[in-house]
Amino acid sequence: MSRAVVLLSGGLDSSTCLLVARSEGFETWALSFDYGQRHAVELERARAIAERYGARAHKVVRLETPDPGASSLTDRNAAVPRGGAPGSGPIPSTYVPARNTLFLAHAAAWGEALGASDIFIGANALDYSGYPDCRPEFLEAFERAVNLGTKAGVEGGLRFRVRAPLIAMTKAEIVLLGRSLGLDFGLTSSCYDPGRDGTPCGACDSCQLRQKGFREAGLEDPLSIRSARRS
Repeated sequence: MSRAVVLLSGGLDSSTCLLVARSEGFETWALSFDYGQRHAVELERARAIAERYGARAHKVVRLETPDPGASSLTDRNAAVPRGGAPGSGPIPSTYVPARNTLFLAHAAAWGEALGASDIFIGANALDYSGYPDCRPEFLEAFERAVNLGTKAGVEGGLRFRVRAPLIAMTKAEIVLLGRSLGLDFGLTSSCYDPGRDGTPCGACDSCQLRQKGFREAGLEDPLSIRSARRS
């Protein structure tokens, strides 16, 4: 069975991506990162998703970001933007410098060691916040670079492929795909600034995009139902 490294945050997109890889017959090796994010509850969800859907292994890598104050996701004294229209303005403060570059580099290193040529990432460039490292151009450039900069790529032992199956999908399409693959949405977490018990704030970019996806898909989000019951 072919192996794939799947970047798994525990959110809706990455969890759906894990199931896409599994549906294509890959043995999945899940990779998550603890980079001091304020929404660290996502790591608990990633563990639950990896276990529930049979990942061969799940690794959580601790990353020290060079400057935690550079993003509102790693600076707990900074406010997470709420109430705006995601993707309509400048790149938001929730952008973490070079995050996907770091994540993909770790995935490629693990993939080279495992003999896994396929790297899955749940990047989306349609219903998203405007992060530059979620665009197809970036992912294509990284794929070229990793094939040029690894022993496996140069010697032909592996031909790395950066797979972003959700890149051109709307959130509604992602929700419907996740449902068709059997994803338990209640296990996922998308909020950038959840409560201590994981309850989503309902107003950050990620919450708004998730709500939009479920609304347009005509489905109820179990996290929103749970949040409403507690309010």
